[in-house]
Amino acid sequence: MEANNLQFVPVPGAMPVRGTDVNAIEWLTACRQMRDDGARLVALWGSERQATLAVHAALAARDGLVILRLPLSKEQPDFPGIEEMFPAANRMQRAAFDLLGIQAQGSDDCRRWLRHAAWDAATFPLRAQFPERGHDVAARDTVDDYPFVRVEGDGVHEIPVGPVHAGTIEPGHFRFSVIGERVLRLEERLGYKHKGVEKCFTGMTLIDGARLAARVSGDSAAAYGWAYAMAVESACRIGVPRRAAWLRALLLERERIANHLGDLGFIGNDAGLSFGLAQFSMLKEDLLRTNAALFGHRYLMDVIVPGGTVCDIEHNGRERIFAEADHLEKTVSLLRKVYDEHAGLQDRLTACGVVSPALAARLGLSGLAGRASGQAFDLRVQLPCEPYDRLDVRLATCQAGDVAARVAVRFDEISESLRIIRLALESMPLGEITTSLDAPPESAFGIGWVEGWRGDVLVALETDMSGRIARCHPHDPSWQNWPVLEHAVMDNIVPDFPLINKSFNLSYAGHDL
Repeated sequence: MEANNLQFVPVPGAMPVRGTDVNAIEWLTACRQMRDDGARLVALWGSERQATLAVHAALAARDGLVILRLPLSKEQPDFPGIEEMFPAANRMQRAAFDLLGIQAQGSDDCRRWLRHAAWDAATFPLRAQFPERGHDVAARDTVDDYPFVRVEGDGVHEIPVGPVHAGTIEPGHFRFSVIGERVLRLEERLGYKHKGVEKCFTGMTLIDGARLAARVSGDSAAAYGWAYAMAVESACRIGVPRRAAWLRALLLERERIANHLGDLGFIGNDAGLSFGLAQFSMLKEDLLRTNAALFGHRYLMDVIVPGGTVCDIEHNGRERIFAEADHLEKTVSLLRKVYDEHAGLQDRLTACGVVSPALAARLGLSGLAGRASGQAFDLRVQLPCEPYDRLDVRLATCQAGDVAARVAVRFDEISESLRIIRLALESMPLGEITTSLDAPPESAFGIGWVEGWRGDVLVALETDMSGRIARCHPHDPSWQNWPVLEHAVMDNIVPDFPLINKSFNLSYAGHDL
């Protein structure tokens, strides 16, 4: 499984993945053919190995994940842009240039996305010569005049929001072009929370990298932890004990429930129903306390590791989770009736922030937001790894594509996750929970792909000649979904933006947006 040709060895219990090196013509041809066959772009990133640059694309096909790798000339590191086929590629291509200096040809938008004058314009942080710990601050280019798109006409004005927000929300700049209260256009600028995570991975051991992976996005520690562990196990060509796989599913579903509970409360609050925030906040807090008591961390960090998990579930823990599931099922069912029957709330949610199925498909909307707009894709259903291949997960979808639909999907997924948790506790096989890693492989490549609560999380991993991390690219589904939010807000009134934004609940910082 050498990194230079991306030939994959199947790992028991993992999803089907295949990869290949391509030239520029094959790159475009493969992307176009896969687009025409219904494939979706999962991630695009760049890499540098032994002074050789490359651009990678991960595409979700019907039968698995396809990884394309296009080697680039060091003297002229250009590659054919694919945003015409996959609009979501635009910001990923811009980020690849900011970080590695590889340029997408034929792109209409080449504005700097991540740099924010944080490093000199002529240097690229993921290049080998860029220092791992800091650089000359005096050399930074302090000019940061980002060219937002202007909308002009009689009565049109702009409302800039952020990047600093009230409360504890992370920074992001939103530029509204409005007439009256109606939004004509929204343009986002993110990247203010760029932490250099990918640079931090470089040189780490595979075990140490797991701690960083769990902290890429704090609300998705289980998803990133599992995706990273899967990438390591793929690179090392090892499987994990069956009990560990079932424990991972249990943890992932608990993470899904916790985030949906929090979002349902805040959506209610943004629509004027503070009762919903109070009720769902209590439910989420109780679940997080159970996490801390049984697994050692409220947000399940460092529980999933390469080779398995660090803790098991005992009889008393099983009984506590069963009791908690019964309470959640009863209480959430009652709260759903309140939400569904509250006329004022439904007036705010229905037909607000609509993303049609056609638009969602064209822009590559993924995860729960995609399923609320008719995009029937969930890794647990279409491409299940163990133990999801034994759980018969029921897909939650809607066609309306509005805030109400995104709320309905959350309610449905909580119910399904509770069913999965009960089944996992009842069916979990006995046995070990960890497989030891042998000597780390040299120059290996591994992929992890997991359906997190927000959408599918991908981790691509390469090792160097010493078996340490040469490149690790985590990818958050927010990359695909932020541009779609710009469309969802159009023709709505400005006061509805917080409600629409929360119904997506995208990450400002994971991964380094």
